[in-house]
Amino acid sequence: MATNIGMMDAAYFVGRSEILSWINSTLRLNLSKVEEACSGAVHCQLMDVAHPGTVPMHKVNFDAKTEYDMIQNYKVLQDVFNKLKITKHIEVSKLVKGRPLDNLEFMQWMKRYCDSVSGGANQNYNPEERREACKGGKDVSKKPTRSSTSTGAPPKSHNSRRVDTPTPNSTLLPPVKNTTIDTSAYEKQITELKLTMDSLEKERDFYFGKLRDIEILCRISTMSNIPGIEAIKRILYAAEDDASIVEEAQAMLLNNENKEQEEEESKSDSQKRKSIVNAEVDAAANTALSPRLKVSDGSDVHSSGSPLLISW
Repeated sequence: MATNIGMMDAAYFVGRSEILSWINSTLRLNLSKVEEACSGAVHCQLMDVAHPGTVPMHKVNFDAKTEYDMIQNYKVLQDVFNKLKITKHIEVSKLVKGRPLDNLEFMQWMKRYCDSVSGGANQNYNPEERREACKGGKDVSKKPTRSSTSTGAPPKSHNSRRVDTPTPNSTLLPPVKNTTIDTSAYEKQITELKLTMDSLEKERDFYFGKLRDIEILCRISTMSNIPGIEAIKRILYAAEDDASIVEEAQAMLLNNENKEQEEEESKSDSQKRKSIVNAEVDAAANTALSPRLKVSDGSDVHSSGSPLLISW
């Protein structure tokens, strides 16, 4: 069950038109923009489709216009999440402001979740009947859909117009043909560009968050002594037109490596010197002690010879 999905998941690349078609067909609504669902009532009913009877629909307000009323809907949604043990965080402060990108991302997550639970549809679910218990739900159900509003043909004009015969002095122009321009290709290109822009913004925010985490990590006092941190800071805070910053950072790393090698060599030299000095001191001490050992050996011989002479 898709409760937590990453920002680079395929669910976040579903287009606005597909999301709108899914909402309108599932709940029998007539939304023209994704951000029209910012009140939270649509999200509550989508959860009611995935888990029938779990959402208290009498607490849902489809007529919510103020942020206070919208927040009450999101409280109902959060209670449902808690009941179902869904750990998805709801950015209520961003959603109630009607921001297109934030509402699109949350609705993309909703579609992915509903698809993972019930395949995105429930054949026995009657959305209009369930909305009757909501505040403003009946008015939403009475709104005409796109199909009903687009079936009516425009009235034809029966007023005839007499066409005058042009005079010899009048300028003759070629007849204007009644041609219609097919804009479907342009609309498709615009939709693709919007989706590309949305995906680029997500990718930008993703990598910006990573860089921000690295910056916070580099500011820790215990990290300042680690080699390479200054080079990373140099790259993070470099100007846009500074092309030599990478070379400078590499030079800093090489200098740190050279310093470490020099310190290691100096330590090894000092240790060698200490070992040589210790060896010389030990040799001198042995030399100084050798005559005393000889004298003590002689005294031992004399002391041991006297009793032998007496016994002999």
